[in-house]
Amino acid sequence: MEKETLIPRIGVVTDIRQDTPDVKTFRVVGTDGKKLFEHIPGQCAMVSVPGVGEGMFSITSSPTNTEYMEFSIKKCGCLTSWLHMIEPEQQVTVRGPYGNGFPVETALKGKDLLFIAGGIGLAPLRSVINYVRDKRENYGSIQIVYGSRSKDDLVDYQEILNEWMKDEGVEVNLTIDNPQEGWDGHVGFVPNYVKELQPDLNKTVLMCGPPIMIKFTLAGLKELGFSETQVYTTMELRMKCGVGKCGRCNIGDKYVCKDGPVFRFDELDELPNEY
Repeated sequence: MEKETLIPRIGVVTDIRQDTPDVKTFRVVGTDGKKLFEHIPGQCAMVSVPGVGEGMFSITSSPTNTEYMEFSIKKCGCLTSWLHMIEPEQQVTVRGPYGNGFPVETALKGKDLLFIAGGIGLAPLRSVINYVRDKRENYGSIQIVYGSRSKDDLVDYQEILNEWMKDEGVEVNLTIDNPQEGWDGHVGFVPNYVKELQPDLNKTVLMCGPPIMIKFTLAGLKELGFSETQVYTTMELRMKCGVGKCGRCNIGDKYVCKDGPVFRFDELDELPNEY
């Protein structure tokens, strides 16, 4: 690992977008106004508020964005609560990138892609979705299945409506868990919705969301005829130090930070049953 990934860089938060009641997206640049560093879709970075703490977060902007980086962060603890209180022009530190990312230039190239996300699980996939949208000539059709508890909990909802749904060759299927006033779209859980949609078995699947959603969605995909070699997921939530030193992300003979966080599901079969 290059030394540069271990050295925190000072980042300036230039914009903060309230995505949902408990999710904000932070736009960050360096003190020189430029992008902090390059990354691969699916990689993560360590964001820190000095004196408060640091945490590993997915880089949710695409590498094709040359001006800034974005992080969509859910308020769920001490550090994230502090981040949700900061205002534009305040500074944080960022180090990275960490992890292996999705194989956008190898295994995924030329393939029809199916993205499946639940809740904040859309954040790690947004980088990949926007990457393949910006390089449409290198990929086949794009189908996105995304669900959350309610309409208000759909992350990046305006971007989905105003950009993704208007792209040629991109199909977006949204669902929420329970009926809600003002929502005339699909109602139901993501695993069942995927089975209802009967996606083409030639698609390569990229999936992220709550563990229970992933478990039942994978089972549903297998019922439809998908194999585990067609399905990728990311487990960045298990990452801690990012460099394989603390052991917090160790599962069997794997370190999520060094061997992942992106894994193909047949690779996860090698992990201990308790995971």
